[in-house]
Amino acid sequence: MIEGVVNAAYEPVIILSVQGPSGQSSEVEAVVDTGFTGFLTVTPALATELGLALEGTSRGTLADGSEVTFDVYDVAVLWDGHPRYVLADAADTTPLVGMRLMDRHNLNIDIEDGGRVVIQAKN
Repeated sequence: MIEGVVNAAYEPVIILSVQGPSGQSSEVEAVVDTGFTGFLTVTPALATELGLALEGTSRGTLADGSEVTFDVYDVAVLWDGHPRYVLADAADTTPLVGMRLMDRHNLNIDIEDGGRVVIQAKN
């Protein structure tokens, strides 16, 4: 089970440990974004800091309808106590947890400032 909290801006946030190929890791606060269909976003600075391997690029459509191109990196995420290897888009914004990372999980959010966020594997 992964737990987090709803912040004062009413964003559901969790803390994730992300790891690069040489074992260096960083804890990041990420917003759970049900409108993001990818796995994860990380900042370009974090991708550089962890020495993440560039896999290529992808195109995405932002909430305002504009299209952008993202660098895509391989990253290991400590997910529900186990390393999980996923693709992360690099974006100059708060890291996001997308729907693919939460595949086969239940998401429960107590929507209030300080509310509980729970992501739990389905049985």
